[in-house]
Amino acid sequence: MMKTLEDELCFPQLINSSCKKNVHPYSVSMVTYIILFSISLLTVILNLLVIISISHYKQLHSPTNLLLLSLAVSDFFVGFLMFFHIVLIDGCWFLGDLVCILYYVFYYIITSASIGTMVLISVDRYVAICDPLHYSSKVTHKRVKICNFLCWMGSALFHSVLLKDNLEQPGRYNSCYGECVVVIHYISGLADLFVSFIGPVTVLIVLYMRVLVVAVSQARAMRSHIAAVTLQGSVKATAKKSEIKAAGTLGVVIVVFLICTCPFFCVALTGQDTFLSVSSAAIVLFLFYLNSFLNPMIYAFFYPWFRKSIKLIVTLKILQADSCETNIL
Repeated sequence: MMKTLEDELCFPQLINSSCKKNVHPYSVSMVTYIILFSISLLTVILNLLVIISISHYKQLHSPTNLLLLSLAVSDFFVGFLMFFHIVLIDGCWFLGDLVCILYYVFYYIITSASIGTMVLISVDRYVAICDPLHYSSKVTHKRVKICNFLCWMGSALFHSVLLKDNLEQPGRYNSCYGECVVVIHYISGLADLFVSFIGPVTVLIVLYMRVLVVAVSQARAMRSHIAAVTLQGSVKATAKKSEIKAAGTLGVVIVVFLICTCPFFCVALTGQDTFLSVSSAAIVLFLFYLNSFLNPMIYAFFYPWFRKSIKLIVTLKILQADSCETNIL
């Protein structure tokens, strides 16, 4: 069956000003929709389970888990943003210019807050491994909550200013009806690239390389003295081993994060202006979003408490009286 010009347009009634659709075979479109929808839904559900687990069970209210909670919140919202990604598969935006710019504002805020949280997690592990005697005094619940708040507020303020022109006149950079594009000019793009990627990634790599070196040396020391430790020493060694294991798990989270986000920011380095459109950068954006799906999968694989809490939530035992006092560790 031959396709007419109207069939290839986002808005057939606007022949001279409508954007063209990205034409794909029906089977390819359906498979893509199903995969993206499934990942979006699983991202929302899995991160919601992390949020409920850490929020509900008192044993999980540690400073490190509060940082994981912040990361899960950002990943939870990324799952919702993926539904907008699905809308734009065919290259057409039907939700209006205002919703378009709000989508990108929230996208920038959430992903930047997620990156900031990754930095806070690396700092937490750095102090826990490299300065364990002062960890409890340096990393407190109050300080972690303040850092989480500043991370989110700083991200919101920075990107509101960054996208000020787009917010003042939504759709000003669209070349046709049905397009959803924001433009970040060269200097602003460089500032965002440094603040949201180069700076945080540098801190992540430097801190975690230091953590890795110290963790490896401590692991060797424990193995070499395991037969000579006292009962008290065994308890200390077990605690130290737990810290090293946590550092290793969060190291996996950081490595996966870098693999998923580097392609996106490499694309951002091209051109005089940063033109960001979901339809034209589908692969790198999908990979960026995929990180939010993988994080809770990593928790499920490495953290027994997460698997146990999922079981309690699914079986509705979380609704029992005093369930927040359950021994989850």
